[in-house]
Amino acid sequence: MPDIHARLSASGAKKWINCPGSIQLEENFEDKPSEFAQEGTNAHALGEAKIRLATKEYNRTKYHNAIRNIDITEDMEDYAEGYKNFVIERYNSALRKTPDAILMLEQRLDFSNYVPDGFGTGDAVIIANGKLEIIDLKYGKGVEVSAVENPQLRLYALGAYEAFDMLYGIEKVTMTIYQPRLDNISSESITAAKLLEWGETVKKAAQLANDDSVTDCIAGSHCDTGFCKARPACRAYTAEKQRLAVYDFKAPALLTTEEIADVLDQSAAIKKWAELVSDYALDQAYKHGVQYPGFKVVEGRSNRKYSKPDTEVAKILTDKGYSEDDIMVSKIKGITDIEKLLGKKTFSDILGPYIMKPPGKPTLVHSEDKRPAISSAEQAQEDFKNDIN
Repeated sequence: MPDIHARLSASGAKKWINCPGSIQLEENFEDKPSEFAQEGTNAHALGEAKIRLATKEYNRTKYHNAIRNIDITEDMEDYAEGYKNFVIERYNSALRKTPDAILMLEQRLDFSNYVPDGFGTGDAVIIANGKLEIIDLKYGKGVEVSAVENPQLRLYALGAYEAFDMLYGIEKVTMTIYQPRLDNISSESITAAKLLEWGETVKKAAQLANDDSVTDCIAGSHCDTGFCKARPACRAYTAEKQRLAVYDFKAPALLTTEEIADVLDQSAAIKKWAELVSDYALDQAYKHGVQYPGFKVVEGRSNRKYSKPDTEVAKILTDKGYSEDDIMVSKIKGITDIEKLLGKKTFSDILGPYIMKPPGKPTLVHSEDKRPAISSAEQAQEDFKNDIN
């Protein structure tokens, strides 16, 4: 669950560790809950209920009562089931070595010894003799999240360590991101000593971020990966995105390979920055009456649509003598919809031999991307030719 009441939240740690001034700046922007946030909340609640059912903490009645008000899609059901299986497997592994190992779900974790008033909620926390494991469910599919040097997970681990080290003598800490919609399971294991050493470092950053006199912002990748609310109006962020102006829009042939790589690295972030500023300006102009020189708010273009359901429109036309062939369009459903209809096994048995996945169009990505590189430039050119033809 989101730690919405913590000023220096664990989820925002990447941001305030690198940019202490962001805390002050963000307080000028309201939180805007999204449908994606609610979707994530639903997935967490479903996953929690499934685990409590599997560990016999819930019976069937209590389980159904827990999920009856949750908007659950078929995909969410599958993803939550996978999360449940993963957590139970990790818990069973701990039980084999420590019969009195414990599993805690949606556990409040206090790390205020390192961050002023710091607390958060651990999705799944497993404690065994000498070992601590934090498992964090990420339901989003926009950005792949890594557990390596992840400050949110490390803060959760510090909170769990503070609470349980006296009982279990924790020496090793494992932190895992479970992100099912991107097939991403990322883990980091460190010693308790290294975690505590990191905690002392983050303590200094937290004190700086919590100081209301600190207002200077430092831009970097943490602005985007930390989803800073102040990005649309942050001067430091804008200056960072305008850094490409040093190239003065020279023709690509005049740029070095290093300069082109820099443009590629920044292009997606610049596009996102422009969208953020545009959305922010529209919100300010339309809802708050802010006037921007040379701009005005108008009604956007829209497409015509029927004011009645398609079935009623079709009946009106057929009553007038038009045939269904003239007014209706029929085609087979897409692969995903058919697979949901048949179930994965039946789909594979019936249509498996008739499914193909053509190669994707060549695209440039960061070298850290998990996909294998296309080894042949000639093959890439041939793919482009086939795509054009």
